[in-house]
Amino acid sequence: MSRRTLGADARVCVTCGSTFAEGERFCPTCKIPLAHSLDPDAGAPVSERHARARKLKPQLTEGKLVRVAGARNQAEAEFIQGLLLEEGVPSLIRRSAGFDVPDFLAAGPRDVLVPEAGVATAREVLLQAELISSEPAAAAIAPARLLAGMLAALALGVLIVWLVLELTR
Repeated sequence: MSRRTLGADARVCVTCGSTFAEGERFCPTCKIPLAHSLDPDAGAPVSERHARARKLKPQLTEGKLVRVAGARNQAEAEFIQGLLLEEGVPSLIRRSAGFDVPDFLAAGPRDVLVPEAGVATAREVLLQAELISSEPAAAAIAPARLLAGMLAALALGVLIVWLVLELTR
């Protein structure tokens, strides 16, 4: 498979940036389909956005988004996102629910989300960087148990008020 100079009918690998003739369909190195070159200056340096997209591993982009880490602020979330990008894992930063700060501020906790196919790789990267622990997270309180506890506390409060009222008569 020979690489040729770019022409109007050139094809480009979106992962490695190599160019091929029109007859080629897949990149021999990356094993992914080639795209038509829309840029007449395809030999020119790629933008930061394209360079970032080339780092992504296509096999890690499948599935629903899953939370893999939490960050205290936007800068920490972007640091985690950069670590994941270096391993080819695409990620998304989302403001954590329930934090009351305007969206234009960088303060406030963030969730780092990755596709299901990239969860194992992301957890491995974050464990190596010691950003998450290998121990499972503490179990959340079940809603039924919380409701039972609140009703017991309410009943105890009513009993105390009743006793105080009986003793003051």
